[in-house]
Amino acid sequence: MAVNEDFLQYIKDQLVEFGDFEVKRMFGGIGLFSDGKMFGMIGGDTFRLKVDEFNQEEYESRGMKPYFSKGKKKGMPYWEVPPEVVEDKTLLADWAVKALQAAKRASKK
Repeated sequence: MAVNEDFLQYIKDQLVEFGDFEVKRMFGGIGLFSDGKMFGMIGGDTFRLKVDEFNQEEYESRGMKPYFSKGKKKGMPYWEVPPEVVEDKTLLADWAVKALQAAKRASKK
């Protein structure tokens, strides 16, 4: 799945309040990493953040669902970020911090 470079730049610009992170191309998409942990991903024109039991309700309350991998035939812990969150840099930074915390918790299991 190709990534739209304009969309990638838009997401990078919107995450300015989050702080430093790395962008890595992987499996036809993009992984977003901080502190060595993948907290987000972009596939095509869809931006997703890492979700666990501590931040899942925020996504569900906005009607979001987990990413479903056809190859793995199951949901993955990355959920699409609602457009109204992506458009609000401060709110998006908060969601990205929670996603990074989820990624750190997952690596301790």
